[in-house]
Amino acid sequence: MSTRKRSAVAENASLQSKENAKYVLDEQVGFLMRKAQQRHIAIFQQTIGPGGPTPTQFAALSRLAASKEISQNQLGRLTAMDPATIKGVITRLAERGLVERLPDPNDQRRVLIRLSDQGRALMPELFARAAAITAATLQPLTEKEAQQLSLLLAKLC
Repeated sequence: MSTRKRSAVAENASLQSKENAKYVLDEQVGFLMRKAQQRHIAIFQQTIGPGGPTPTQFAALSRLAASKEISQNQLGRLTAMDPATIKGVITRLAERGLVERLPDPNDQRRVLIRLSDQGRALMPELFARAAAITAATLQPLTEKEAQQLSLLLAKLC
């Protein structure tokens, strides 16, 4: 390789190093949010315990607890899940006896979902554990910081 080419390659490598130095993964919002999510999930799993619902299943149960019955499609929208994901979540919850599927009397193509008696009976305990999960997740923050974080995350969503 000629001296001129070696010099150009070295200069390019130096520029790339400077560009890479500007990018610090540990300072990236997405990376930090993923790490915070991983921490939250670990707290969730430990607090809910083995055999309890997953975070996505809990989200569906929580939305269902707030309504009499809703369509599978609407439940997916309310929990920010795509149709395939919410279908799987509902299937697993139905297999555990926590939700029921009903035909929509106004539209036979639609399925309505509601909590079963067993699911409804479980909700007070799950809500209490969810409050403990939130408290543990936010524990490193002051009350004001926790409120700010919630407001900022809601703004991003």
